[in-house]
Amino acid sequence: MPLFDLSLEELREYRSASTEPEDFDSFWSKTLQDAREHDLDARFEPVDTGLTTVRVHDVTFAGFGGHPVKGWLVLPAGAAGASEPLPLVVEFLGYGGGRGLPHEHLLWASTGRAYFVMDTRGQGSAWGGGGGTPDPVGGAPSYPGFMTRGIDAPENYYYRRVITDAVRAIEAARSHPSTDASRTVALGGSQGGGLTLAVGGLVPDLAGIAPDVPFLCDFPRATTLTDRHPYREIGLFLKTHRGRAQDALRTLSYFDGVHFASRGSAPALFSAALEDQTCPPSTVFAAFNAWAHEDKTIEVYEFNDHEGGGPYQDAARLRWLRSYA
Repeated sequence: MPLFDLSLEELREYRSASTEPEDFDSFWSKTLQDAREHDLDARFEPVDTGLTTVRVHDVTFAGFGGHPVKGWLVLPAGAAGASEPLPLVVEFLGYGGGRGLPHEHLLWASTGRAYFVMDTRGQGSAWGGGGGTPDPVGGAPSYPGFMTRGIDAPENYYYRRVITDAVRAIEAARSHPSTDASRTVALGGSQGGGLTLAVGGLVPDLAGIAPDVPFLCDFPRATTLTDRHPYREIGLFLKTHRGRAQDALRTLSYFDGVHFASRGSAPALFSAALEDQTCPPSTVFAAFNAWAHEDKTIEVYEFNDHEGGGPYQDAARLRWLRSYA
């Protein structure tokens, strides 16, 4: 697919037309307050994986509504004897994926850091090694997928639960004695990039964030610019439920990465791909340009679709991370 969005010069100046709800901060403050009324109850069970360079823990913690959420904590083999806690990398996963199997997650522990990956509730059946976290909350009629589940109201929307899980995942990972809370970096690609932006706006003391081709950004533009899933789920829902576009956009505005970005308080490394039809580059730049912290940079891959930089972006994040955790 050739370039279909704004030129790079226009992208660097682009600002989203997404309208921030007046009660955005109070909505999220109340949501997280309610979640924290449940004991975090983070449990770390050692797992015999046959791997000799890392130690793996099967993690369960209480997310939204106190619901159990799974994850893996992967530590370098020598972490138990380390003289001080390790820098921590927390990763969120792309749409449809789950935490998979421990041997799929060796990169960051190989750098001598602690690594935590959060399972995504209700997902884990589209790619990778699967997931193990159900979503026990029902909702109003929706289009197949996750983008319109509970779209009738912000309080019911699926990503209210997932973003809350993500904040609690940071808290759970930091609760392990081998991790250094002051050197915590969040990262992820696509949906994981969107969740990274959310925690970047909701958790005030991260050392850095690295959202890769982030999803869940600039909903007004994304839903009318691309016909590729998952954004297309919203259009297909509205194709049936005529006349509900404004109500849907109001719900989505509480979860728009652009609004989390305006509250960003940590250094950030973004990436965008100019032929990306899944997360169009203008929607990524909308979040990047809104990111509030002045220490920010974006890697641009001119001839790539949603795969973005792939291993090249991994290398860029490895270089970047040396300065922050």
